[in-house]
Amino acid sequence: MKKLILLIFLSCLLFSCGSSKSTSSSKTTKVERSSKGKTSKKSESIISYAKTFKGTRYKFGGTSKKGMDCSGLVYTSFLKEKVSLPRVSRDMAKKGKKVSKDKISKGDLVFFKTNKNRNVINHVGLVVESKRGNILFIHSTSSRGVIISSLDEKYWRNAFVSGRRVL
Repeated sequence: MKKLILLIFLSCLLFSCGSSKSTSSSKTTKVERSSKGKTSKKSESIISYAKTFKGTRYKFGGTSKKGMDCSGLVYTSFLKEKVSLPRVSRDMAKKGKKVSKDKISKGDLVFFKTNKNRNVINHVGLVVESKRGNILFIHSTSSRGVIISSLDEKYWRNAFVSGRRVL
């Protein structure tokens, strides 16, 4: 029994947010940013809603206060504003416009490869602040649940793959 529990736990860590429940998608809503790069009201609302999940425990495939995974957090937060994204982080990474690290701003998505054994995007976060190159993002980790981290932290800096702007 202990081996089975350990196997399930390791599977969750291995696949993290790379795969989860499927959901049907609807039409994506797009919002333009001002020419000065200011965050739209829709982005602010998405960020604000995502922050309400701070402290929520990690649950593979979760999309509620009972438990949340990284792509579930992003998916649920955008859906509240009627912006439909794929449910899986590696599919989310194909949406929107690629943004260089120095141009990332609030409301953008940041993508990571956290599994050294698999060369695929398996983690996503939502940028909640970007000032003078200091990028903070909200995401769900298997060890600490929904938290805000900095892209300056060594682990996230080394795992970072790209930024995407979907609004």
